[in-house]
Order: sequence, then C-alpha cells, then structure tokens
Amino acid sequence: MGKFLQRKNITLSPKVYFIDALSAMALGLFSTLIIGLIIKTLGDQTTLWFGANFISSHLTTMGATAMGLMGAGIGVAVAHRLQAPPLVLFSSAVTGMMGASLGGPAGSFIAALVATEGGKLVSKETQLDILVTPFVTLLVGSLIALSISPLIAQLMTSLGAIIIEATTYQPFFMGIIVSMIMGLVLTAPISSAALGIMLNLSGLAAGAATVGCAAHMIGFAVMGLKDNKPSSFISVGLGTSMLHISNIVKNPWILLPPVLTSIILGPLSTLVFKMSNIAAGSGMGTSGLVGQFTTLSTMGWTQEVLVSVGILHFVLPAVLTYGFYKVLVIKKKIKTNDLKLDV
Repeated sequence: MGKFLQRKNITLSPKVYFIDALSAMALGLFSTLIIGLIIKTLGDQTTLWFGANFISSHLTTMGATAMGLMGAGIGVAVAHRLQAPPLVLFSSAVTGMMGASLGGPAGSFIAALVATEGGKLVSKETQLDILVTPFVTLLVGSLIALSISPLIAQLMTSLGAIIIEATTYQPFFMGIIVSMIMGLVLTAPISSAALGIMLNLSGLAAGAATVGCAAHMIGFAVMGLKDNKPSSFISVGLGTSMLHISNIVKNPWILLPPVLTSIILGPLSTLVFKMSNIAAGSGMGTSGLVGQFTTLSTMGWTQEVLVSVGILHFVLPAVLTYGFYKVLVIKKKIKTNDLKLDV
C-alpha cells in the first residue's frame, strides 16, 4: 500500500496538507478574490472620481468576475501543489467551485484537497482514464462539498465571529492577541491570508490582524537592510517576511522585535485609531499593498485614513522594530549577517 501511495504522489503528510496546500490556497485566493477585489475597487473608485466610463465599468466587471471564480482558483492551486495529473488538475477547478458554493473558502479548500487525492488514486489505472479520473475527482469533490465543506466553513466562521465579538468587547487584550498571532502566522510557513479569509475576519479584528502582519513585514525589511541589498526591502516589506524563516531558525532572537511591535500596535489599532478591514486584506499586511487597499476601501479614501494607514502600517512598524532591534544588537543577541538572505 505504501508503494502504491508513493507512486501516486500521496504522502499523507500534515505538512503537505496544512502548510504547503494552504500556501497554495493563498496563491489561488490572490489570483482571484484578492486581485479581483483590488481591480473592482479601482473600477468603483474611478467611477466615483471621474463618473461612469468604459474603463471603470470594465475594471469593475473584470474584478467581480475574478472574485466569483475564487473556488476555481483555490481548486487548481491546491491540486497543482499536490502534484495532481492533468485530468485531476483540470477537474479541480470544478471541485473547488462546488466547495466554495457550499462552504466558502474553507469549504473549497477541503473539497479540492480530498477530491485531488481521490482522483490521483485512480489516475491512469484503467483504459478509460479520460472518463474515470475526472468522474471520480468530481464525485469525491461533490460528496465532500455536500457533507464536510459546510461544517468546516461553519466552524471557521464561528471561530472568526468569536474573535470579532471578543475584539469588540475587549479591544485592548484582543488587539494584542490578534495582532501578535496573525503576524507570527504570516512569518511562519503558513498562510495568514488564507487564515484571515477562512475565519472571515472583519472590523477591528481584521484591522488589528493587518497591523500585526505589517509589523512583521516592514519590521523585518528594516532590520535586514544592513545585511542585504536595498532591494531586499521590497522583497520582504512588500512581499513576505517568510523569507527570513531560515534565519529565525538559526537565531530566534530576530523574531522578538517585530513581535513586540505587533503587541504595541495591536491595541493602538483597536483603541486609538480604530482601524478596520475585511477578510481579504486582514492577513496580507503590506504584501502588494493589498492590506492598505482593502483598509481604504473599508474605511474610506480620506486624508485621515491615509495618515492612519501610513502611521500604523509603515512608520511605527519601522521605527519600533528598529529600536528593539538596536537594543538586541547592543545586547549582542543579534549579530551581523543574522538577517542575511540567500535571495
């Protein structure tokens, strides 16, 4: 049995399913829901600024279409990461959509995941592969979408609702907790974007999550300037702080400055600036400026909001993290090249 599973590229590994596949899911989300939201926002905003026009209308339609195909993006992304053969890969666009229609992003993920592994089991095992493989993939996906996907979605949504409600009633402590945890998840080899969307975070909780993620991205970008080329600031600050995961393993002290920054900025976000966001941007931080686009879309494109975003997402993460970093350098907990990137 082990050799058969190995031949089918089925590992039954928690890492593959809950880290690698979730990271792939995030790419699927970015290619559909998140980029679609940005495009739609641009279309809506330019309509408000310049009046109805063909370009704005096209942007709005294009963005809405991309957002509607979220399930297909998740399905294909997950199947690709699981090294699915072509017929399984293409069928996963449908299983992802089925899961999304009945269970949202989390439902789409679980439907695509199980259906992909089911399809891989029968792939190229019969002379009628072109019929059998997509049929089994779709059958498994539909059964999961009908039975398990809604339960997974309800669980994640309920957990997210608890977090949102708790943040409303206890903005200080929950601001700390949400900001710190989402920042750590973003830097770890897990997808904070996928987590935020599956939990359906919104309001103050989503705002604190965005600030926590920004603290890690901008923080690591600033700390790494001495050991890397200036271009690394873009790679980390507007890309992902996950690039430093190997450095964190070598010297965990480099994780402390952004964590402390996220702990400070979380309550500032919830109590003072009262930042809010939506699920699609909650786990993105400053990656591609998605968190900032969605914050502005949620709170309004006003001067006050722009200043708040600049302070909480960029200025304070840089200043506070660098301050904590210098203290640890003086204490000789962090040394030269501890933040050196291989890329």
